Amino acid sequence: MRWWDIAPVLELEHDLFPEDAWSAGMFWSELAHARGPHATRRYLVAEDGGRIVGYAGLAAAGDLADVQTIAAARDQWGTGLGARLLTELLRAATSFECAEVLLEVRVDNTRAQRLYERFGFEPLGFRRGYYQPGNVDALVMRLSDPARSVSSASSVRSETHG
Repeated sequence: MRWWDIAPVLELEHDLFPEDAWSAGMFWSELAHARGPHATRRYLVAEDGGRIVGYAGLAAAGDLADVQTIAAARDQWGTGLGARLLTELLRAATSFECAEVLLEVRVDNTRAQRLYERFGFEPLGFRRGYYQPGNVDALVMRLSDPARSVSSASSVRSETHG
């Protein structure tokens, strides 16, 4: 993801997550941390015909990574885009030498939960009222050994600088 991707990513973000969408400042902050040779974040976008149809981000610290965000446009649901984005995040976690990957997912987002389970993520617990302002709980999930879950390559553009 690059700085000029933020505006179209925000449009997609607000369409998919109207109650708890990230702000432009949040994306700018994440991209600022994804720069340089010692970057511990990876943000990427997926394009179709020049249109951004998905995006994802991962932060790493020590041997632990956290999926910060992952999204696919509604017209891409069921195409495997979410799996390709997640694969790229797990590749990044592997390159950062992370032994585990964590994520939070809305308890009412069963589609995403099924995707994460296919990759080997297991439920760890709940964060009550995590998603605001809707006061929706988050299911915390964990994947041990992300390298084992990485599958075939995808055509997702990955950038580590903004």
